[in-house]
Amino acid sequence: MSTTSNIAVIGGGSWATAIVKMLTENLEKVHWYMRSVYAVEHLKRHEHNPNYLSDVEFNINQLQLSNDINEIVDSADVLIFAIPSAFLKSELDKLTVPLEGKTIFSAIKGIVPESSLIVGEHFNKFYNIGFENIGVITGPCHAEEVALERLSYLTIACSDEDKAKMLAGFLSSDYIKCKTSDDIVGTEYAAVLKNIYAIAAGIAHGLGYGDNFQSVLMSNAIREMKKFIKKVHKMKRNINDSAYLGDLLVTGYSVFSRNRMFGNMIGKGYTVKSAQMEMSMIAEGYYATASAYKINEERKAKTPIINAVYAILYEGKNPKKTFKKLADKLD
Repeated sequence: MSTTSNIAVIGGGSWATAIVKMLTENLEKVHWYMRSVYAVEHLKRHEHNPNYLSDVEFNINQLQLSNDINEIVDSADVLIFAIPSAFLKSELDKLTVPLEGKTIFSAIKGIVPESSLIVGEHFNKFYNIGFENIGVITGPCHAEEVALERLSYLTIACSDEDKAKMLAGFLSSDYIKCKTSDDIVGTEYAAVLKNIYAIAAGIAHGLGYGDNFQSVLMSNAIREMKKFIKKVHKMKRNINDSAYLGDLLVTGYSVFSRNRMFGNMIGKGYTVKSAQMEMSMIAEGYYATASAYKINEERKAKTPIINAVYAILYEGKNPKKTFKKLADKLD
């Protein structure tokens, strides 16, 4: 494939904004689709996203902005999707231009609810994109720290090593270090599952559990993640690598973690609906919990933490009682 700068970012949230910021460090032009007409026009006039990471200023001459997804997709060879998984299908349904021949990287940390597939598998099954043309961008990395230009790390996974290295080069800078991986499925599932475990960490905090319990919860979570991923995609991987364990830890502990924040509210007594209404951002782990639980009904990995979060979020079980039972299953 051509290693030109013909790259588009699909999404208008904080992670999409952070990715555009990283790309503009290295590329003369970045194509950027945002659904909101207001956000596009505001960016053109004021050179920052009005809704997310508004302190990040862009050189507007480096951006081709549009609220027409077809215009942006048609203009680029490499597409980076960074929108909540719950809204992916509705955005893709707008497409009238083909995705055939495009290279697609997912920066989405979720499972597509309509298909119960991770994003890469969804593109492969429904859009006939070969896995050699599909990649994943994973952390450990919070958009807020990218905005602050704090040293951060990314893992770029793709079965085609040249494509992974190409994107890694475009995202790297003085404050962004990138490594590559060939574990597309494993890293993407890890990015999904860590959000569920972050909700669990938040619930524990909201209930008043301390650091000692949190450490046990996280050490059990990484082992549970390993069992789950092994069931869905068996290959040699080191679960202690930053794409798995590192991403889990930052999402479980960081003050920037929206999934931890969501869980914390649930632990403090908020209903799911009231917690969602109060948060201005999507907690991907809420949707991921239902999808992972459904997948595991067939795979049958031992997942007491996922089961506990599912019981609280979807079955209305009491968080305090559920976590008391969960605590007895951890070691």
